[in-house]
Amino acid sequence: MPINSSVVANDRTYAAPKTCAIAICLDGCEPEYLDVAIAEGLMPTLKRIRETGTDRMAHSVIPSFTNPNNLSIATGRPPAVHGICGNYLYEPETGEEVMMNDVRFLRAPTLFSKYYEAGARVAVVTAKDKLRALLGAGLEFDQDRAVAFSSERSGTTTKAEHGIDNASDWLGMPVPEVYSAELSEFVFAAGVKLLKEWKPDVMYLSTTDYIQHKFAPDEQGAKDFYAMFDRYLAELDALGAAIVITADHGMKPKHDANGDPAVIYVQDVLDDWLGEKAARVILPITDPYVVHHGALGAFATAYLPDNADRADIIARLAALPEMLEVLNKEEAVTRFELPADRIGDIVMVSTENMTIGTSADRHDLAALKEPLRSHGGLTEQEVPFIVNRVIDLPGAPVLRNFDAFFYAATAAALTEELA
Repeated sequence: MPINSSVVANDRTYAAPKTCAIAICLDGCEPEYLDVAIAEGLMPTLKRIRETGTDRMAHSVIPSFTNPNNLSIATGRPPAVHGICGNYLYEPETGEEVMMNDVRFLRAPTLFSKYYEAGARVAVVTAKDKLRALLGAGLEFDQDRAVAFSSERSGTTTKAEHGIDNASDWLGMPVPEVYSAELSEFVFAAGVKLLKEWKPDVMYLSTTDYIQHKFAPDEQGAKDFYAMFDRYLAELDALGAAIVITADHGMKPKHDANGDPAVIYVQDVLDDWLGEKAARVILPITDPYVVHHGALGAFATAYLPDNADRADIIARLAALPEMLEVLNKEEAVTRFELPADRIGDIVMVSTENMTIGTSADRHDLAALKEPLRSHGGLTEQEVPFIVNRVIDLPGAPVLRNFDAFFYAATAAALTEELA
């Protein structure tokens, strides 16, 4: 292997792997999904790994959304360090609300870039292209030592930009539909082929939570998904990789008894209290994939007008039954390890089966064909953390999902690659 010494990234030292160190982020993997699938005999490989390896629960970062947690896993640090505190943010200096998927928002190097600098072969495969540029930041593709692409854009990858020409043709699988289980299956299939043929030292596989938004753990669509994942996990495990399986967040039902979305429209509430558009509510879950969740999640931040009584607004919001926590900026920065310049004056977290919206007329929920399932809050913070080796691990809340590569590399340094 080309790595013969440890790697330092963001003030943390990572071992030099002797076999491939893999972290798998199962997007939206509420622990119950694994429990149900294992109980029904659909995940024999994961059942064995749980029994013979190391099985824990970990905490995700808050907000429990995709981008903050994927970048925490990729950097080994919370959003206060890497800067990505949502899928979406408001920039006060420009007055614009923008997607936070541009590399300019990233404030810390990824582990992948540091391993690459140390001479490693690095592979990153993600389902949605919104993450690909951030996860691939710092990698160069001119030495055949880095690959970073998404399933979503696998038909247009190039050697110069992604490390591989037309990943769809290379894998022999068609470019999947964005709203499909196949988008994640493409990630797993690519991981197996890369491990067999390209032999990376470090690999990150990150999926989409379309299935988890659509199906509860006991529904057939979810069972089929986890059975499919288990088949690819068996191949990765048999090839000798040291594997950590975790998630970016959990997933909870967010609907009423009639199946209608359970939501409090906080912009409407603040408009009533402070005047129309005096405050600005930002939903960091917002992304282009509205079929998943209709931009309804369990975490929001709000910018208040200068003359507002922040303490009074917090107290009034906290008294609403839909709210689990309402914090001022300073409290949220400390408790959730967030960048202070990228959140508003207050932070709101809703209860387990409730979501937060802006104004009722700003959410197009027509695409939601099933009862809403979503995430973002404290009730979706607990995630699985499973290693296919026996290693010494704490449990939650000390263990974080962004410890995935630290322990994957640790496990990979303890064992030689299987023949």
